[in-house]
Parts: sequence; C-alpha cells; structure tokens
Amino acid sequence: MTKNTGITQYFGANLAELLSDKILKVYANFPKDKYVQTIKNESEGLSYTHRIELHAEVLKSCLPENFDEAVSILLKILGDENANETGMFSEYYWIMPIGKYVEQYGIEHFDTSINAIEEITKRNTGEYAIRPFIRAYPDKTLAKMKGWAKSDNFHLRRIASEGLRPKLPWATKLETFLNHPAPVFEILDILKEDEIMFVKKSVANHLTDWLKVNKEAAFDLISAWQKSNNKHTQWIIKRATRKIK
Repeated sequence: MTKNTGITQYFGANLAELLSDKILKVYANFPKDKYVQTIKNESEGLSYTHRIELHAEVLKSCLPENFDEAVSILLKILGDENANETGMFSEYYWIMPIGKYVEQYGIEHFDTSINAIEEITKRNTGEYAIRPFIRAYPDKTLAKMKGWAKSDNFHLRRIASEGLRPKLPWATKLETFLNHPAPVFEILDILKEDEIMFVKKSVANHLTDWLKVNKEAAFDLISAWQKSNNKHTQWIIKRATRKIK
C-alpha cells in the first residue's frame, strides 16, 4: 500500500477541495460535497498516478455529460499562463487531473481536446494527454504539433518534442513511428536550434529515446545535425549522446 507521502499527498481530498472551489466560480451546479467525499473515500492507498486517474473519473461524474461543455468549464479555471520554464509540477500541479480527463474521455472530440491540451500545456503539460490522439489521429495530430514547434510559446514548442517521445517516462511506449520516424524528425528538425533550455532538454532526451528504439535512424539524423555550427544544436547532440561509448 502506498504511503501518503511526497507528491502523492497533494492529490487527495485537498485537491478535490481546491478544484471544487475553482469550478464553483464558473459552474454553480458543481457537486462539491460528492466530489470531495468520493476522493476522500477512494484515494487512500493509491499512488500518485492512480489518484490523478481517480480525480478524472470523479470529475466526469460531476460535470455535464456533454464533453465540450465540461471542457469549457475546466478551461475557465486554468488562470494565467505559466511564464516560466519551471512550476508546471509545483504551482500548476492541480491541473494534472484536467489533462487526464481530456486524455481519458476526449478521444472522440479531436478539436475540443487538442485545444484543451494546448491550453493545459501553457500552464502544466499535455505531453501525456496528447499520446492517445497521436495513435488515433497520427496525421492530424502531427500537423498540429508541427505548428506548435513553430510557436512563440516555448511550452508548446516543448510538447511538440516531448509528446512524441517514443519512451516518455511515466507513459506507455509510443510505437506509431518506430519504423518510419521521418514525420517526427521533421518536427525535431524545426526545434534543433531552439534557444530555450526547457525545449533543448526535451529534444536531447527525445533523441536519446530514438537511440534506444531505432539507432540507425537516430544516427542518420545526428550525423546531419553535426554539420551545423549552431551552438544549440551541438549542445543537443552532446547531451543526447553523452552515454554512448
């Protein structure tokens, strides 16, 4: 049984209270007592990730059945965008169940869900929520992510890389492009000279993933990038290959 320590402690009834108060400001019919009590009763002993899943499940039972209407309510509570590279899992940790809600229940609502993931990412992260959409709608989702890679918002540029990682930590393996990574590499190529460390680390970690799942293709990409004199590209290569002997 998981002890209620560390990050886990922030995702119990206390988070249900916090989210309820935010939602009630924009949706007066939200059943706060039901939400809080259900989380209190069912979250004991659950891990951090399972608590987030529980919150998403209970939110679904407490919000309007219509997905578009429910998401509209949730987007209204997100508040100001995160202007920093940090804080996504500290100041904005409470958004995690909203991302999970979209991930679990939004697959048949592409446009609404992608818009929600975009807004979530500007505060917290949509790197997990985006993955079912990559699998179900690869062409449409990659087109959207290519646009994010060119965005002025560094959070969106980061998810264009992070969301497509084949071995993203805390997520299931993304096998959609393992044997034909060119569409993903086109996005990484857009990001290879990014000046923001938050983005550069993601691109480097993404390349490290490819060195594990399709080494030949990864080395071809790295070889092409090595011809560049750009200092950010060279930093990415050095970090991505630092464990290669």
